Amino acid sequence: MSFFANQKSINSQVKFQLKKIVNTGVLSTFATMLCFSQTSLAQSLSGVVLNKQGQAIYNARVKLANGTQQVRSNAQGRFTFTDVKQGVFELHISARNYGHSNQQIIVKEQDVIDLKVVLSASVMEIIDVYVTPLHSSLIESALPINVLSADELKMKQAATLGETLKNEVGVHSSYYGPVASTPIIRGLDGPRVLITQNGLDVGDASRIGPDHVVATETSTATQIEVLRGPATLFYGSGAIGGVVNVVDERVPRSTDDQIDYLLQYNDVSNELQGSINIQTGRDNIAFHLDGFWRDSKDYKLAGEADSHEEEHQAVDGEDEEHGKARLENSASTASGATFGTSYLLDDGFIGFSYGFMSRDYGIPGHSHEGEHADEHTQPLTLSASQDSGVYAKMQQDRWQVLGEYNFAENFISKVGTKFAYSDYQHQEIESGLVGTTFSNKSTEARIDLFHRDFSGWQGAWTIHYKASDFKALGEEAFSPPAKSAMFAAAWLEEKHFGPVLLQLGARIEQVTIDADDSLIGFEEGHELHHEPIHNEHHQTLVSFERQSFTPISASAGLVWDYQSGYNLGFSLALSQRAASSGELFSFGPHIGTNTFEVGAMFAVHQEGDEIQVELAEQVPRVETSLNLDVTLRKFNGDFGYVISAFYNRIDDYYYQKNTGLFFVEEHEHTHADDHEDESGLPILVYQQADVHMYGAEAEFVYQVSSAVKTSLIADYIRARLVDNDEKGNLPRIPPMRLGVIVNYQADNFASELSVSHYFEQTDIAELETTTDSYTMVDAHVNYYIAGVGDDLTLYLKGQNLTNEHARVHSSFIKEIAPLPGRNFSIGIRGSF
Repeated sequence: MSFFANQKSINSQVKFQLKKIVNTGVLSTFATMLCFSQTSLAQSLSGVVLNKQGQAIYNARVKLANGTQQVRSNAQGRFTFTDVKQGVFELHISARNYGHSNQQIIVKEQDVIDLKVVLSASVMEIIDVYVTPLHSSLIESALPINVLSADELKMKQAATLGETLKNEVGVHSSYYGPVASTPIIRGLDGPRVLITQNGLDVGDASRIGPDHVVATETSTATQIEVLRGPATLFYGSGAIGGVVNVVDERVPRSTDDQIDYLLQYNDVSNELQGSINIQTGRDNIAFHLDGFWRDSKDYKLAGEADSHEEEHQAVDGEDEEHGKARLENSASTASGATFGTSYLLDDGFIGFSYGFMSRDYGIPGHSHEGEHADEHTQPLTLSASQDSGVYAKMQQDRWQVLGEYNFAENFISKVGTKFAYSDYQHQEIESGLVGTTFSNKSTEARIDLFHRDFSGWQGAWTIHYKASDFKALGEEAFSPPAKSAMFAAAWLEEKHFGPVLLQLGARIEQVTIDADDSLIGFEEGHELHHEPIHNEHHQTLVSFERQSFTPISASAGLVWDYQSGYNLGFSLALSQRAASSGELFSFGPHIGTNTFEVGAMFAVHQEGDEIQVELAEQVPRVETSLNLDVTLRKFNGDFGYVISAFYNRIDDYYYQKNTGLFFVEEHEHTHADDHEDESGLPILVYQQADVHMYGAEAEFVYQVSSAVKTSLIADYIRARLVDNDEKGNLPRIPPMRLGVIVNYQADNFASELSVSHYFEQTDIAELETTTDSYTMVDAHVNYYIAGVGDDLTLYLKGQNLTNEHARVHSSFIKEIAPLPGRNFSIGIRGSF
């Protein structure tokens, strides 16, 4: 949500007059089979958008009939639709710095003219979202939605998706140093949070480990959305915690000419960054080209580490210029590009894109002694030599095909199709040799069918298929190769009952997982150590049958506009999730987290001085979540707020339990009583238990004057085990957070100062350590230069201005990789 208005000149708007095509081909034939026609004549609809003072509102967005048609108001506030069929429609009107309005329109034989729409001023910016199949904005959802766009996205944009979103209310970062960080939504992450690009799974391996980067790039995105609620049902059981959708224009929908560029330097890691987006076209062919490049060195640490911290930190000596310690193996380089093109129709489009991305990055805190990559049973030690460091090399190729067609006179009003294929590879390299290779080839296809207004109901059905072929091969392949497939059907409906918007959703899916047991072997009932996994003379392979799950989910939500400028959201959702292959079959050392991971298919216990491994007696079950959420909003006037509270009961929750046991070298073993003197890997076992999660989030915004705006944000999460046999807290749950933001807007510059306090986290799991509180002070200044293109901005950004020594509780490597020290970024961005 944006905290200040940009006073730059208003750019030319997207054109919505697409060129006519004579033959609609297969898509039209498919629609004819599904739909029935209703004869009607086209009419025109026009009106004016005004504020409460009777002044015209320029550039207001007016949408008609599920967004299949939209126009902008002119300088006199007028708008016109020239081709509107007879029937009943909803008209959605919104404008920057104003609230929204929904009006039901009945179009008969005569034209509808002189429609008058009055919008109230709003301190809360209301942004439409793309991740939900039906129309929605920040205030039209039963649950809070976080949206980053425009200037706010550009200023918060970071090298990783998690760091870009970490200051959003209810969203934290897993923080694996600056190299790999994923979003945590209300304490849930990994396989419970789905990361999508234009509504399709990014197809990487970020959900199996925090050291795997998310295969998206925020510098080329136009909007990032964090969604919860009924619409997440369209994305499957892997979205039980939420959906993070990265919106870009890689499959273009306009032939308008536009070039956006950015150049930035950051001093904490000597980072250089550049990106460019090019949008153009001719007639009914649109083209898109984007590219980015980023190079950073090891980043500087804040303050002086105490004696305890020095035991865990990897420092690359002293920075010659500034005398500051740096975190070893935190450097990275990244680059990528995407080409896309579309064929634009009067009532839709069809287009595709191809993109590639590569990233080389160090794995902080992990440098093995020795010269050979196969010596993985050596204790993990810290080395000052970059040559002996461990780093990762990620590459991905991605193809997307998107299409949409609107039917003017049929019951099926719109058909949307999406297809993506991703080829992802992640290699972990030590001393120049590849030790472990992760790969994921994924295919995804969706067909969304939207129906016309039926007795006031608007809705859509989806048919969804997704398959992945995941492999982890090498000395530290902690998860076996597995093929998984999902086929699902979902239905979403909504209807306005006067001031109440009711949203209903349901989904059923079939999930199958076939794991390759050729790399999973141990002598059942014998000692756990590394050698039996690879020793053909002593190994007995474990045979797994195909794991099959049928998750069912349903949700109901309502938004009640009980008073002008106020609404109340209520949501109740029952969601089920199938376990991932990693949660079921993991068995091996995970270098990224510095742990030995064991899946739920196994049981580990200690007998005397030996660690025993057996097949688990309990059959894996689907995770079942019952979530209740209440949200109160005020969005008109100079003072606005969004306050929400939630309760989530999750049965059979998969979590990693620290056994207190350690994996060490061949034929060496230990137990919890003497682990302090050992340098082995802690053994974490996936288990299922019932969990209660609850918390609250709040955001208050006050327009002090025309130039000054202040905001207060806060969020709190609590997660507890409630099984009879299991008590305590879930590990790595983010602490309570409180933040204050002050914005100042002048004619040609804008500035922001933010202070965020993270409280001490003492609600910890067994064998987990507490994390101290810390306060981060950030600021930025934008200076707008007129007359150079459509938009030219010089900016200066400062982070951690007090040079706070801070550790992120949700990070697996919090003791090794604290947050960077004081740093400044300077950059230029613009468009023409």
